[in-house]
Amino acid sequence: MIPPFWHHHPEMVWELSALHLHWLGAYDPEQNASAPLGWHRDFADARERLRYWVTACSTRGDRDRPTRQAAWPGEESPSIQEVKFDDRDEEFADFVIAQVRKRQEAEDEFYANLADDEGP
Repeated sequence: MIPPFWHHHPEMVWELSALHLHWLGAYDPEQNASAPLGWHRDFADARERLRYWVTACSTRGDRDRPTRQAAWPGEESPSIQEVKFDDRDEEFADFVIAQVRKRQEAEDEFYANLADDEGP
């Protein structure tokens, strides 16, 4: 099972991305026939790490909060606000749309600055 609200936690995005890339390599037609066995072994390890991250961020089916981070001595502990979601599908769609918009704005800014640098 994919952890709920994985897309809000970089550590889960990295883990799931690594699994995906590993799967693509393991099941490539040019790969050694035993490569999928390595993927399954590593998948078992990844599931343990994902369980750890789910515990660290206390993500649940209907609510989420930022991943816990320990404060260094002398630092204030960060305030952690839990967010409740009524519709996970809608929340995910809104998240993706916001990410696409953010990336499009960054790309537009990049090309606008590139045109300014070229001069007349």
